[in-house]
Amino acid sequence: MAFNFTNQSTLHAGIIMDGNGRWALGRGLPRAAGHRAGVATVERVVEAAPGAGIGVLTLFAFSSDNWRRPPAEVDALMRMLSSYLEKEVGRCVEKGVRLQAIGRRDRLAPGLCRAIAQAEAATRSGTGLWLRIAIDYSGRDAILAAARGLANLSRESLELALGPPVDLLIRTGGEHRLSDFLLWESAYAELVFSQRMWPDFGPEDLEAAVREFRGRVRRFGGIPAPTPRRQEAWLD
Repeated sequence: MAFNFTNQSTLHAGIIMDGNGRWALGRGLPRAAGHRAGVATVERVVEAAPGAGIGVLTLFAFSSDNWRRPPAEVDALMRMLSSYLEKEVGRCVEKGVRLQAIGRRDRLAPGLCRAIAQAEAATRSGTGLWLRIAIDYSGRDAILAAARGLANLSRESLELALGPPVDLLIRTGGEHRLSDFLLWESAYAELVFSQRMWPDFGPEDLEAAVREFRGRVRRFGGIPAPTPRRQEAWLD
């Protein structure tokens, strides 16, 4: 990967895309209509991310707990994910987007697994944006799986196994919780909670969240360096 994570102008943003179902029900539509509208929002946000200073974008598409939803809704979500991956491969290659899925794959349908593998292979050389889509994902399970696969367990080795630290974590839909998303990676993330349902979230909302992030002081447990006291020229 050619992404420079030490460059302060390049962010890793994670987004919990919440509110699709409520958006649809509030309009008298089936929940699946909200998920379809949410896919369109993904396309807009991915397009806008590099211009907002985001180098890595991780989207929470389907949690391991979402299997508890009605089978018809789960089936619709999986079909949409497969369709999105197949449809967006060409655009990702054109725009230099590297696409990767994180999470379990052993419970996914073979067709979706093929779509994931093909998208990852076709976009592997992209350096404009690293787009990570969390499917059948649990932050706690990801930490356990990474730890079990390490011969020498340390903070550094675990971070390498899990992925880059999150700078900015956004949750739409008005809820204020992490819901088992990127728990290790978000240890020092700045959190932004939006009242907008995900289908209504747009590039301007993404840019506003980044501006809010840029205006915060990140101490990482320390104390910021004092601002030098200004001395008037006539005292010199």
